Amino acid sequence: MTKRGKIIAGLLLIGLGGGAFWHFRASPPPPPANPQPVNAGPIGVGALGRVEPASRIRRLNQPGGMAVTRLDRLLVAEGAEVTQGQLLAEFADAAMKDAAAAQGEAAVTEATANLARLRAAGRPSEIEAQRARIEAFIAQEEIAKRDAERAERLVPTGAGAAAVAERSRAIATRLASEKREAMAALDTLLSSRPEDIALAEARLAGVRAAAAKALADAELARVRAPIAGTILRIFVRPGDQVGADGVLEIADLSRLEIVADVYETDLPRVRLGAPAEVVVPGEAQRFAAQVSAIGWTVRRQTQASNDPVAAVDARTVEVRLSLDEAGTVALRRRSNMQVQVAIRP
Repeated sequence: MTKRGKIIAGLLLIGLGGGAFWHFRASPPPPPANPQPVNAGPIGVGALGRVEPASRIRRLNQPGGMAVTRLDRLLVAEGAEVTQGQLLAEFADAAMKDAAAAQGEAAVTEATANLARLRAAGRPSEIEAQRARIEAFIAQEEIAKRDAERAERLVPTGAGAAAVAERSRAIATRLASEKREAMAALDTLLSSRPEDIALAEARLAGVRAAAAKALADAELARVRAPIAGTILRIFVRPGDQVGADGVLEIADLSRLEIVADVYETDLPRVRLGAPAEVVVPGEAQRFAAQVSAIGWTVRRQTQASNDPVAAVDARTVEVRLSLDEAGTVALRRRSNMQVQVAIRP
């Protein structure tokens, strides 16, 4: 090829390349007519939680606040199944309080009998004896009156002494007084005074209140199961003084829950009845759960996190999830264990 031919070929190549470049810049691909945003779908909530019985763990302690009490009898062991109201333990002052309660019951019995006696007044035999006594006084009074009248008639004639007449009158007066006294006693036997009955009723009410207090004190010397459940821990043994930890812990393990600390910013995505999964460290199986309650207050995070960039002063809301039967069986002996929760939207 000659030199002129090479120059013409080069210009043609440059022209074709520039035309192609110009065509790409001038005609970009048209945008889509209706662009659609990318939808990632609803987002679930993840949180740390702990295993807890639905009945909560009850810690039973001695009554009386700061009173120092010694345990006398322990009637259960750890892991024992108990029924509601079952006697679990007794303190050392139980015997003394039982004696006070018995004394109160005796006082109630005495006051009740006294009130019944006042309301019933006299017995039939006492009333009959009092009436016979009144009849005897009436007869003696009549005799004394006749003797006094005869002695007074004899005084003017000189056949009788004035002293004898005076003695006869005195005897008649005394017998009349004794008759009136006996009749008053008969009235008392026939009907009691209202004020005496009111006083007896007030005394009975007082001793009943004292007996109820003594019985309540005697019951406070014992520890009974508030619910049917399982004894989880025992803190004292017979002969030990009960401390701040109390006597024992009890819970109903037939229903378990997961208490999750959900960040306050995630709370709008949590609803009652939402399904969830529980991841237990060391367990390959994931357990199903369901949101059963959402707390009413916001508090500081209680579950520790191993994330170095997590908020130190994070605010959370307590969300409770009911475990299914498989999770309840598997975690029955793992109360307070930390788990991970994934709440689905």
